[in-house]
Order: sequence, then structure tokens, then C-alpha cells
Amino acid sequence: MMCNKFLMLFVVLFLMACGEETLPKPNAVLRLEYPKAQWDTLSVGHFQFQKNRLAKVKDRTSESLTLDYPAMKGTIYLNYKKVDANLEKLLVDAQKFSYEHAVKADAIDTKVFQNEEERVYGQFFSVSGDAASQAQFYATDSTDHFVTGSLYFYARPNYDSIYPAAVYLQNDILTIMESLRWKE
Repeated sequence: MMCNKFLMLFVVLFLMACGEETLPKPNAVLRLEYPKAQWDTLSVGHFQFQKNRLAKVKDRTSESLTLDYPAMKGTIYLNYKKVDANLEKLLVDAQKFSYEHAVKADAIDTKVFQNEEERVYGQFFSVSGDAASQAQFYATDSTDHFVTGSLYFYARPNYDSIYPAAVYLQNDILTIMESLRWKE
């Protein structure tokens, strides 16, 4: 009788030991890859710049245009204003607009931009967190021209989800700033 109990216990333990060990699955990480940017020159009213070929130009006038990135569900809005003894107001408005996103932002990283040779001066604002806009910038020659730009996604802001696209499009904005040329 005692032998049967040990034999039964041995069989049960043996069967339990033969099963696969259950391990927790690691968290999945979404891997989004975007193609290497290819650039074309785009001329608009009073300025020109390098535009990523992925961007579709929409709502183009001599004063503004929209660069739409359908695959990333993002848009870069560009607006031009003539400087007419109002540079200080334009600068204050551009900086104020960038910091309006501070309520939802985790951080706003500011980079000063200067290209003395082409007379392009400005600031780039990179926004992290669940803010409506992930980047803004302005550029000016300080005498005649002033351009502002902002990046929006047409999706509810969830920074973790849009981060790869935000970084990609922020790099496009930096290229726009670096390649910006004024037309006289």
C-alpha cells in the first residue's frame, strides 16, 4: 500500500516535471522604420528650402504652405510674414506660441540657430510629452523676412506612440532651417 502511494507520487511528479517551463513574455516594442530622406528644393514666395520627397505639398500660397506626411499622419505648417518694424512682436509671438504647449509637455528643448552666411537666425523648439505639437521653429533675417513652422500629428497626442515619427519629422524641420534661403 505504501509502495503504491510512493509510486503514484513519483508518477505525478514525473509528469509535472516533463512540462515546459512557463516564462513571462517580454514587452513588445513597436519598430517603425522610415526611409532615408531624399531632398528637393522647394521655392515659395520669399524663401526656398530643402523638402523631403515623402512630404506632399498642400495648401500652398505665397505666404504659407503645408507639408503633409500621410504615412506618419503628420503635418508641418509653414507661414511667412514680412518684417515691417514689427520684429520684436513677431519674435515674442513665435516664442509665446511655442511655450503654450508647456501645459501638456514633459519638456521643451530649445536650440538657437544661426547661419551668418545666409542671414538666417532662429530657434527650434523640440517638445516631448503628450502636447498637441511636437516641434515649432522660427527663422528670420532680422530685417525683411520671418518664417514660422510647427509640427502636428492628426492623431491624439500619445508621445510614446508618435515618438519615432516625431524624431524623423523634427530632423526634417532642422533640414528646412539649415537649407532656408531668402529670395530678395
